[in-house]
Amino acid sequence: MADIPTAAISRLVTYLRILEQLEAQDVSRTSSNDLAERANVTPFQVRKDLAYFGRFGTRGMGYTVAVLKRELVRVLGLNQTWNVVIIGMGRLGQAIANYPATDYRFEYVGAFDIHPDLVGTTVRGLEVQHTNQLAHFVQQQAHTPGRVDMGFIAVPPESGQAAAQALVGAGVKGILNFAPVVIQPRTLERAGHHEVSEEWHGVIIENVDFLAGMKRLAFYILNPQLKITDSEEHL
Repeated sequence: MADIPTAAISRLVTYLRILEQLEAQDVSRTSSNDLAERANVTPFQVRKDLAYFGRFGTRGMGYTVAVLKRELVRVLGLNQTWNVVIIGMGRLGQAIANYPATDYRFEYVGAFDIHPDLVGTTVRGLEVQHTNQLAHFVQQQAHTPGRVDMGFIAVPPESGQAAAQALVGAGVKGILNFAPVVIQPRTLERAGHHEVSEEWHGVIIENVDFLAGMKRLAFYILNPQLKITDSEEHL
């Protein structure tokens, strides 16, 4: 598969959301023009993004909503179960755990914290364990249907790096980071220079930074003429 821009994957998620809305409205067919208008990109961008993964429509007839939705679900890996643990079960962690279930199979299998008042409590049917039990828990789950695929970090910023290291050390390769901190891979000094430690190889981190979003909003509210649309930015 050719190199695919990160922005294209983000747009696929947007297209899928639009297709879900169309299906809920009993709309059976759509087009690159319609998807583009709803996603605030160009029709060329829609066609280019989809072309990375195959041919899904019929020239002059557009796309069948149900078929394109099914194909995007497959491409994004949403036709399988992904098991998730959460580190940090304060207000944010509990809100994430209690977020309404979706049509996709993201299953919470473990909850962790270090605070004595939280360890031993139950959130959405999961007993909160101490974070020092994470590696043992992941190892126990490794060869079961409840294997751990992803870890969500919902801890204070000063604890974000340690939480990420705990997940990586336990063998978790996908991290969704809600802590307002930049996660840095662990490095080792070899032959006079630093290398990323082997355990961090292949680790994927996605950051969800609410404060960064608010800062961008503040800037663009003051400078609306500088706002670049997705269609302009990624062409």
